[in-house]
Amino acid sequence: MIKYILNSGGVRNSADRGRKFFEEVFRGLGKNPKLLICNFAQPREDWEFRYADSVQYFENLFGDVAPVLTLAFPKNFEDQIKECDAIYIHGGDDHLVQYWLRKFDVPKIFEGKVVATNSASSNALAQSFWTCDWRKCMNGLGILPVKFISHYKSAYGETDPRGSIDWESAKKELENFGDKSLPIYALEEGEFVVFEV
Repeated sequence: MIKYILNSGGVRNSADRGRKFFEEVFRGLGKNPKLLICNFAQPREDWEFRYADSVQYFENLFGDVAPVLTLAFPKNFEDQIKECDAIYIHGGDDHLVQYWLRKFDVPKIFEGKVVATNSASSNALAQSFWTCDWRKCMNGLGILPVKFISHYKSAYGETDPRGSIDWESAKKELENFGDKSLPIYALEEGEFVVFEV
């Protein structure tokens, strides 16, 4: 079984700074869960910087749980997954995260793990999604039979030269894209949904 926890994005912008989300990630994994930090949705030159930021974030988030963090690298990703309890895949670029994840036999390599995602990486797990960056519908990896919209009803894109996002139009677009029978998860920032498969 795999426990997927899809976050809409803006984890740290929520009132609890993401505590509830990560409590769900660490549920049942003990006081020192091994967490693999995956920055595949970010440019390669940012991975170490983002990892250092994650270390600081987790030091300040919990008093009762102290996760042991490791930075993911493609060359030993599968071995790193075997050694961890949970994987957290940061958000970022929709194309980039799918580029890296397609190199592996997902979801097979996630078997028995907790896989937590955020924004673009949540999009990647869905059958299809509406992306805020490209402002269109796209196909994900199809790991979960759902449609997804990240950052729903947020201020995301308000400073974009294209103007603010029309969230209801985006949702309607996704309703009519691909398999119309699939449920749509249009989650506001900080919200998440859990799937156990």
